[in-house]
Amino acid sequence: MLRRALLGCVCVATACSREPPAPPAPSSASELWFTGACDASGAVSLDDHTFLVADDEDNVLRVYDALQGGAPLAAVDMSAFLELPVKRKGAPEVDIEAATRIGDRAYFISSHGRNSAGKLKPERVRFFATTAPSSGKPQLVGRPYEGLLRDLLTESSLSPFELAAAAELAPKAPGGLNIEGMTERREGGAWLGFRNPLPQGRALLVPLLNPERLIEGERARFGEPTTLDLGGLGVRALSFWRGRYLIAAGPFDTGGTTRLFQWDGRASAIPLGADVQGYNPEAFFTPDARDRILLLSDDGSLRIDGKECKRLHDPSRKRFRGTWLRVP
Repeated sequence: MLRRALLGCVCVATACSREPPAPPAPSSASELWFTGACDASGAVSLDDHTFLVADDEDNVLRVYDALQGGAPLAAVDMSAFLELPVKRKGAPEVDIEAATRIGDRAYFISSHGRNSAGKLKPERVRFFATTAPSSGKPQLVGRPYEGLLRDLLTESSLSPFELAAAAELAPKAPGGLNIEGMTERREGGAWLGFRNPLPQGRALLVPLLNPERLIEGERARFGEPTTLDLGGLGVRALSFWRGRYLIAAGPFDTGGTTRLFQWDGRASAIPLGADVQGYNPEAFFTPDARDRILLLSDDGSLRIDGKECKRLHDPSRKRFRGTWLRVP
């Protein structure tokens, strides 16, 4: 009964609208459309068939059925809980770019970069956690942490990467700062993956050792950083699946080709032969119980009736794609 009620409407804050019209037919048997949002930017598994996903164009977390697609099963606007600056036009976007599940919590991180014009935006410096319920809406755990950028810039092991200079640039400028990947780490904590900068043309990954303590106000502690040869590409998404890390890699700026890699956490990353042409992957749904992974596309630039998806005002017209892939 609860599932049927949730499918009948999408509730954000206190507003509830009727179920949007059905999305267009998928282009292949492995492809699904998810409605109500465009820019899937980070996802966590709630169980083997539902996931919680963030959109980097708003502050709403949405729950979807990974097998059925369609409208959100539940949605919650986190703006009121993220201690954001007061704006006349409403809550500013946090620019959530990555997510991971560790234990019974879902962790989310913003880009920690400036806006596209290179202007400093304090709301884009957030690290926070929610519950990861198998039904119902997620709830904030602890308090949002706003000190991670400071911690990164003052960490001595990261000084060779000149992150302080990178943080002064737009995220898609050469050498700018932009975090777009995060996943649980085999040894504990989480990996942070940088789309930018690309030191010597390699992708930068930094171990965050104490994510669970950040939301209690403790400063971040980091492990030894590493760089990976991803063919000159940066990290767009990270996930830990069946003992290995999956990486969606793309250029630091707009456009270009996305490639998928797997990494054992020690040696070099290995390219995967999966065809992701036409997709802009920024998130994974990778429960260990499934033999396939679901790759989620940020489709904010996808044109719908001549207009970019992210520019649409009617949520029922917004949509993003997912495609199921078999990984060797």
